[in-house]
Amino acid sequence: MAAPKKRKIASECRRFQTRWENEYFFKEINVKCVCLICNEDVAMMKGYNVRRHYETKHQSYASYTGAERSQKFKQMAADGDFIKQCLIKVTEVMCPEKVQDFNNVSLSRNTVVRRIEDLSAHLKLQLREKACAFDFYSIACDESTDATDTAQLLMFLRGVDDNFCCTEELLDMMSLKGTTTGGNIFDSVSEAVEKMGLKWDKLCGVTTDGAPAMTGERKGMASTVCVKVKESGGEAVRMHWIIHQEALSRGLYHREFQAFLSDVDAEYGDVLYHSDVRWLSRGSLLQRFYSLRSEIDKFLKEKGRPLHELSDPLWLADLAFLVDLTHHLNTLNKNLQGKEQLVSHLYAHMKAFCVKLHLFETQLRSFNAAHFPALSEIKSAFPKADLSAKKEKYASVITSLVTEFNQRFQDFSVIEKQIKLLQLELIEMQCDDSLKSQHQLLSLPDFYQSLDHATFPLMRRHAKRMMSLFGSTYICEQTFSLLNQNKSKLRSRMTDGHLCEVLRVSTTKLSPDIPAILQTKGQHHCSH
Repeated sequence: MAAPKKRKIASECRRFQTRWENEYFFKEINVKCVCLICNEDVAMMKGYNVRRHYETKHQSYASYTGAERSQKFKQMAADGDFIKQCLIKVTEVMCPEKVQDFNNVSLSRNTVVRRIEDLSAHLKLQLREKACAFDFYSIACDESTDATDTAQLLMFLRGVDDNFCCTEELLDMMSLKGTTTGGNIFDSVSEAVEKMGLKWDKLCGVTTDGAPAMTGERKGMASTVCVKVKESGGEAVRMHWIIHQEALSRGLYHREFQAFLSDVDAEYGDVLYHSDVRWLSRGSLLQRFYSLRSEIDKFLKEKGRPLHELSDPLWLADLAFLVDLTHHLNTLNKNLQGKEQLVSHLYAHMKAFCVKLHLFETQLRSFNAAHFPALSEIKSAFPKADLSAKKEKYASVITSLVTEFNQRFQDFSVIEKQIKLLQLELIEMQCDDSLKSQHQLLSLPDFYQSLDHATFPLMRRHAKRMMSLFGSTYICEQTFSLLNQNKSKLRSRMTDGHLCEVLRVSTTKLSPDIPAILQTKGQHHCSH
């Protein structure tokens, strides 16, 4: 009996169907049927194989993409079904033959939650791989309470590798269930650093919001971190850039001001930032109140509830001074905000502001209100009022601010010592005309990357340290706003673990490798 002939695929003359390009995103490349989405080819050029690849793999791909984009645009997991229904309705009008494809893509709440878990785990793995290549890194920490009064600690990581590539990502979010002392916060930071596989001797900076638990000289988290880094053979600087109400109101003891600020919070609780420390956003409200003081005074008198302070020149002078000062501080605060700013730029803003404060102090001691327009207006409106007694009071407030800023700059003495070690390399750089032109044409990171390793080793090392420093906790403040959107009073049952996953996917600048995620999932099934 003759042996049966073996089947030869080549003899079956299977041909690529052009309709597969539009229906399944496949194209014929070098006699192979290749998927344009994932660059994989199917074993046989058959319609069944092509359709199966598309339906079992890329409907899941679409589901992951939809989940990722929904988080980028701050949508809730429960919104997935609504988004899907919108897509189906649009498809029914534009391309009815594709309705079933969209209908097979699962964007249900449970599916989106699972997709976010997978995306977050993959992003965390990517970050860990990048962290292994960091030459230096810094962390920014901020703590606040969520809708359930649970203290949440946000930690962000900023690292620089040998190619001057900067990575800024969420390191972790941890709940502080008990007390929120500096020791508790340090334990959480230490756990996050070690889980990510980071080395303590490469940590060169820690930036906080200025709260006592963060900045305490002996038991504060930042101090404890610096001690840990020093024990590991490194050196870290501490920075906290948020300006506190206490520093501003030290010389203003009027009960009326304190009550007013309290009333502002009660009436306008939804301020720009997430806690009372971020009080500078009230500056615009103070300005509005000051501008409408005459109308408010008239309204209260008509209602039989006059407020005598609104006609008291001494009280109005204090109000005007506070309005002007918060305006100056708000201007500084806006300069300090923003993503991926180099600490050198922020330090320049702070140094310039300190010089302005010295000018303000000198002028106010002679009651020159040239840079305080609201105070000048009150002086002109009440020429007979003796306001000269206020000059020492206002000057002392400026003095306290100068002291506050000087304390915050004390760790920069470490950086200034390092700069002295760079003098020889700086001389080489200053005498090189080609480097001068490069400095003008390139961004700072690109300029430092272009420096020769052998000629400028110390300069490159110092530049990487400076690039890795966080200039402010702005990224933490932004993320707390996102946290409050996701875990509101109406959605307070969200677990801390899932909240961290949502924040990681929402804030990341990394691109998740969805095909790689799908490969780890094994067999793919059509979702319903």
